Parts: sequence; structure tokens; C-alpha cells
Amino acid sequence: MALTLLLPPPMLAEEGGAGHYLPGATASFIDAFPGRTALAVVPSFVSYQGSARASRNIPIIGGSALGLDATVYSATVPVIYQTPLELLGGHYAGGAIFPYVWLETSASLSFANPALPSGFRRDTANGLGDIALLPFMLGWVWGDVKSDVRLVVYAPTGDYDPVRLANVGRNYWTFDPGVSVSYLSSKIGLEASAFAGVCFNTVNDETDYRTGEPFHLDATLAQHLPLGQLGVFGLGANAFYYQQITGDSGSGAILGDFKGRTVGIGPVLSWATKVGRTDLIMELKWLPELSVENRLEGDHVWLKVALLF
Repeated sequence: MALTLLLPPPMLAEEGGAGHYLPGATASFIDAFPGRTALAVVPSFVSYQGSARASRNIPIIGGSALGLDATVYSATVPVIYQTPLELLGGHYAGGAIFPYVWLETSASLSFANPALPSGFRRDTANGLGDIALLPFMLGWVWGDVKSDVRLVVYAPTGDYDPVRLANVGRNYWTFDPGVSVSYLSSKIGLEASAFAGVCFNTVNDETDYRTGEPFHLDATLAQHLPLGQLGVFGLGANAFYYQQITGDSGSGAILGDFKGRTVGIGPVLSWATKVGRTDLIMELKWLPELSVENRLEGDHVWLKVALLF
């Protein structure tokens, strides 16, 4: 099994209707602690199409956007290494996640500053996004149960221009401590996994906008069935809950605290096998957002391929 920490599509700041963490990103056994000394490489792809309600303004790049639409494709390569180092009865792991992003956005923009052009705008961008670092992960294995505590740090490495509607970076840091528990029965194949964390954001100094702290919870309930020499097939459901617990602030927060929330659920398929000594896991899931406030609303489609060497 392998760990994957997918970086969400780096299109806009939370002020633009989305944050660094993409709800549903870490939800199942494929995202759990590796469980043995190994290198996990997880090439992954996510597509997202979302929009804001036509009557709802979204704060973005120092102004506000009405009718904001976004289409985003992100290819990421997480690389995680579990070391033989033991601490507090667990094992230490670390790594990094490298995203490349393509996006297109459109909206009717309005600025209080008369020097900035208001009106309808469409913009595209692509490039290396905000790299996520995993400096600390400590995990434990008790039979069929894996658990860990982790810290993910999103660095503002992606290109950001305060006058552009589409940006592959967000221009602020995010620190995301989290915990996980994943149970996968070796006898009956039942899986129950849950991942939770809180994102702490710094200020976007180009817009003087500080996004509040969101709490995120992702979970999976699935059944895994053996297919003989073909490996193990899994079928289940992913669900997520994402809620800002503190409001946005700064002079750029022209719409107030603007707390965001989203809830979603969708199907997930998985397949696990061995190729020589290498563990191979594939996961495909569709996660529509069902209840959204102050964020873009749309559908996520994920494909993850995990290799554990």
C-alpha cells in the first residue's frame, strides 16, 4: 500500500473560492501510511470543473468576481519515503509533492480601485504549481489498522500575478497538520478509513488577504474482493466535509469573513496487485460537491496510481 497526498488544483486562493487543500484528496487506504520501509511514488491526475452561483460574488485578486467559472487539470507526482527510523513506537516518513497545472477561468470582475479594469475577463495559465512538502509523518501499524500524524506544508512556488484572473500559485503558505486511521480487514476485505486536518494560512501580501482556517474530513467505506492472480478489487464510497472555522481577514477581505463550506460524496473503485516485488495500486473516484457555501461548486475526478518499492 502507498501514501498519496494530492495537491489540489492551484488555481485561486480561498479568496477565489478554493484553498490549497482539495476536499476528498486523502480519503482511502491508498493515502495511508506505507507500513514498511519503502519508497512510494504516486503519479496522479485530477480534473475539476466548478463555478460560483450566478448571484454570488467571490473575492479574488483584490476585487470581486461574479459568475466565476473554472476548469482545472492537475498532474502531480508525490514522492514519499518511509525510513527505518523509529520514534514513540512508530516509524518516520517524509517527502514532497510536485504539481503541474492547466487552468481556464472566466468571470465579471469589479474593483474599487478605478485604475484596475472592471468587466468580463477570461484567462488561462499553466505551469508548476505550489509544491507541498511533507517534513514530518509518524505512523503506526497494528495488524489491519494503520494510523499516522502528519504535517503538510504548501509553499508559494507557483507563478502568481495579482492582475491575472488565472494563477497556478496562491502566493501564501499553508501549514496543514492532520491525523489518519485506516482499517482494511485481511479476512473479509472491509475498509473504513478517515483523514482529518486543519489548514493554517499566511497572508497573501499582494492582496492583503488572509484566508481563515478550514477543517477538512475525508472518509471511505469500501469492500475489497480477491480476484485470484489478478489481485484485489475494491468498490465503495468516498465522502468529505470541509468547513472554515475562522473567517477571512485583511484589507483585501472586502466581502467580510466569507467562511466557506462544502460537502460531497461519490463512488470509488480500486485495484491492488503485485508486479514482482513492487506493490501496484490504482484508484478512480468521482466526487461531486452536494452542498456548498462561499466556494466554487463542481465535480472532481481523480485517478491515482501508487507504486511502492
